[in-house]
Amino acid sequence: MEKVIVIGGPTASGKTGLSIQLAKKINGEIISSDSMQIYKEMNIGTAKPDIEEMQGIKHYLLDFVSPEERYSVAQYKKDAKKAIKEIIEKGKVPIVVGGTGLYIDSLIYEIEYPQIETDLKYRKELEQVAQEKGLEYLYEQAKNIDEKAMQKISVNDQKRILRVLEIYKQTGKTKTEIEIESRKNKPEYDYKVFAINMDREVLYNRIDKRVDIMLEKGLIQEVKNLYKKYNKMPTAMQGLGYKEVVEYIEKKCTKNEMIEKIKQETRRYAKRQLTWFRKNKETIWLDGSDDLQVNIQKIISLVYQP
Repeated sequence: MEKVIVIGGPTASGKTGLSIQLAKKINGEIISSDSMQIYKEMNIGTAKPDIEEMQGIKHYLLDFVSPEERYSVAQYKKDAKKAIKEIIEKGKVPIVVGGTGLYIDSLIYEIEYPQIETDLKYRKELEQVAQEKGLEYLYEQAKNIDEKAMQKISVNDQKRILRVLEIYKQTGKTKTEIEIESRKNKPEYDYKVFAINMDREVLYNRIDKRVDIMLEKGLIQEVKNLYKKYNKMPTAMQGLGYKEVVEYIEKKCTKNEMIEKIKQETRRYAKRQLTWFRKNKETIWLDGSDDLQVNIQKIISLVYQP
């Protein structure tokens, strides 16, 4: 069985840098597992690696979906599998990298998500309820239906809250039930799953610094351009860092409030990411404070040990 290396972990923990250096060392190519970096025109707020950062390493599943389009976990799984196959056929090592646990689980557990067409009428009804009664009201409704799924979903994550309600309405089953039923196939590849952890305070400082750098690079202008171009709030703009800037553009908060909110929500997101990877028994933990080469050697020895 062909080996596939997976590197997960929280935002700002150093996944990109580690994966690129590892790829250079073992003749690897990288498949992104980030649900925001898939979108075109959204570069600064998603911390998408640029050509210089990639250092000549080919990356897959970056920058290929319009912000207006919906992109499901089922689509991700199909596209990632295609990329894995392509890399292996070249005689190279696939390295799946990112913090979207749902994307990673779809691969390592072979989860088959039924293709559920979006009921746009029901979606509009839910969006109307969210506006009138608040997102927390829908969160509680979803929690009553599928408490287990909602443990992993933020009270601010409108996209995923709505999805839990939509799945139940259209199938009569909860998202959790569907996932349990769909884990029947054995994985096609030998996935070695690593995740980066580090001291919480160090991680939070890195997150705060990253947000400051994003703002220096022009995050507000990036969001203004998208807002003007699409003349509405496409799904992608509900993502972390984007929805907060939209609130600022719409004069719903001050600049300082926006900055603090992005930092606070990103710290919360990082906490949820760590919780997600901890529940995966397959996860092998790397210490983010260790030297890069130490972690690279650790990965190589554990993946290729006899």
